[in-house]
Amino acid sequence: MAIKQFEDIEAWQIARELCRAVHEVVSKEGFSRCYALKDQIDRSSGSAMDNISEGFDGGSKAEFVRFLGYAQRSCTEVKSQLYRACDRKLITKEEFDHLHELADKTYCKIGAFIKYLKNKS
Repeated sequence: MAIKQFEDIEAWQIARELCRAVHEVVSKEGFSRCYALKDQIDRSSGSAMDNISEGFDGGSKAEFVRFLGYAQRSCTEVKSQLYRACDRKLITKEEFDHLHELADKTYCKIGAFIKYLKNKS
């Protein structure tokens, strides 16, 4: 399938799933007392999908790859923030595991897409 719009990119679709799952968890009552962490993890998960879409319209392959790197960093940031949330007992071990796995899956899918773009002539 040819990619005609950013919504066709599988990495963006998984990043969107991560963003939805993070938002669902941080919308629970426990996060209300940790507003800064709630805001930061919510923005980081959104940044992963946003950087993919923004890079798609960047004008060059090099620019796109650069934005995909930003998206990967956002996934890493989400994972770090998940540890903070878990340590503060804002999320369960099951929620942590699910979101960490989803962030890692997103990171890897973006990495595979970067590799594809770099090898594409």
